[in-house]
Amino acid sequence: MIDEIIAYNREFVDRKGYEQYVTDKYPNKKLAVLTCMDTRLTELLPAALGLKNGDAKIIKNAGGLVISPFDSAMRSLVVAVYELGVEEIMVVAHSSCGACHMSFDHFHHEMNARGVTDATLDTVRKCGIDLNHWLEGFHDPVDSVRNTVETIKTHPLMPAGMTVRGFIIDSVTGALDEVPC
Repeated sequence: MIDEIIAYNREFVDRKGYEQYVTDKYPNKKLAVLTCMDTRLTELLPAALGLKNGDAKIIKNAGGLVISPFDSAMRSLVVAVYELGVEEIMVVAHSSCGACHMSFDHFHHEMNARGVTDATLDTVRKCGIDLNHWLEGFHDPVDSVRNTVETIKTHPLMPAGMTVRGFIIDSVTGALDEVPC
């Protein structure tokens, strides 16, 4: 598949398909969106929010979560605010998310089946990584959005008064419902 993508890319560049996407690094709408990496949202989320290339910084991870105050999602948001001029942040979870009820117990079996040994997992733990927490999903998407919004709002490096709001998008229709935070 990667070789097919590389071949397509060469054709894309040769025919100058990139020209319609040219913009700079600063989001036109001064907006960052933290959302899930779910494939159903790849085109649906920007379309449902009316976002075009260059309008917003879209940060994606499994579940659209900030799992700790200094994880990569939070780092990206801090950079977006201080370096890229972001003034508002949307946290957008979605219906039927695979991260709901995700757990290390499930991954443990899958990792073992694909050759990751318990000795390797023990080495990771000895480095200070709590795999139960790191691979834990959530059980209630509304609570998950509330927790992520609260973590962002109260982060010691986030400027006071930053607008941070949470939502759940329907992964079929794109309907957006705000989560009271």
